[in-house]
Amino acid sequence: MYTLQEPDPNYVVNALWKVTGVDGEYTANIDGNTQFTSQQGPDFIPYDQLTEATVIGWISPEQIASAQACVQGQIDSLITPPVSPQNTPLPWSA
Repeated sequence: MYTLQEPDPNYVVNALWKVTGVDGEYTANIDGNTQFTSQQGPDFIPYDQLTEATVIGWISPEQIASAQACVQGQIDSLITPPVSPQNTPLPWSA
């Protein structure tokens, strides 16, 4: 996490996070970054008293859902790779 010393010591302004998904032998992940203009919630929590759950609670549910969907898409592509077209020589240029 990134902090500033104002308005309070170690005031969190940015959190880096990662969403990881596992399906059998397939694993995918995506990194995220959430910036804050103020710590979410009515009361300041000193840095050394923050918990993972508190900080995750500051990240919008839409941002988390979007990251989870991206990870699921990566896993789906690993399980069933997309078909890519091939560059085939023209039949009349042989």
